Amino acid sequence: MKKIIFLICLITNSILAQETLFDKQEVQVNSLLKGTLYVPKNANSKTKLVILIAGSGPTNRNGNSGMTQNNCLKFLAENLACQDIAVFSYDKRIIAMVTSGKVDEKTLRFEDFINDASDVVTYFKSQNKFSKIIIAGHSEGSLIGMVACLKNCDGYISIAGAGRTIDEVLNQQYSEQYHAFSKEVSEKLALLKAGKTFDFTSKNPLLYSLFKPDLQEYLISWIKFNPQDEIKKVKVPTLLINGKKDIQVSIEDANLLKQAKPDATLVLIDDMNHIFKIIKGDLAENKASYSDPKLPISNELVKTITDFVHKI
Repeated sequence: MKKIIFLICLITNSILAQETLFDKQEVQVNSLLKGTLYVPKNANSKTKLVILIAGSGPTNRNGNSGMTQNNCLKFLAENLACQDIAVFSYDKRIIAMVTSGKVDEKTLRFEDFINDASDVVTYFKSQNKFSKIIIAGHSEGSLIGMVACLKNCDGYISIAGAGRTIDEVLNQQYSEQYHAFSKEVSEKLALLKAGKTFDFTSKNPLLYSLFKPDLQEYLISWIKFNPQDEIKKVKVPTLLINGKKDIQVSIEDANLLKQAKPDATLVLIDDMNHIFKIIKGDLAENKASYSDPKLPISNELVKTITDFVHKI
């Protein structure tokens, strides 16, 4: 019966799944954090909760950022809810700041997002409605969740999480995708790694969005966290997932995390890209999927997470 329900969730539209298998409600954790709680209709005292943490930038609870609409986190939450798993997916604090018109990028630090994730865990822990709480972080959210799960969590999932410091990841990305700027990027990242800020007035959007003065302190705070060091501190069951068609975070990163934490379960998914979509074609198809809000996510991803959570 569970297999039949699983297939229904994957092949039917989300509205039907919502009406038949789970409920949704808006939850405000505090003045900066709110999100959607997906609860299976047959939830009971044994129901487990997965907290989804979005990736970098102003990414919302659905996995969307600005004009880039792909609904990757929304689809993941809905599919997990169909499998008797409650899910809370929240907007990062930057979303509330943008909405209120009070964005102060100068004061943002990586630790703020770690504290936010911890606050979400504490909020649900205090309610005693769920038997277990599992953090699942995507991309930048992987490292955030890695640190936040050290308290009050029963499991940790990394999806497309970097295994290196962010300066190393960015150096590789620019070297492979924007080679003309790789030397300048490398030099600027070296300054930030040393804790030094600098004047930056480039008109190139690829460079300015990365190094604009207001965000330099944030990058400095982010670079300090090495995923290979942080994951060694995680004492709960751990699942590492990476797609083989991910053009942002490589399989090498997943292997580095596995090496740092040998008891973690590592799953590499064929044809899955960074936003959980199945890509059979070329780079153009991969990039186009980032703006396709109807393209479904990987079935194997849903099953892998479902099996892991139910075993905790």
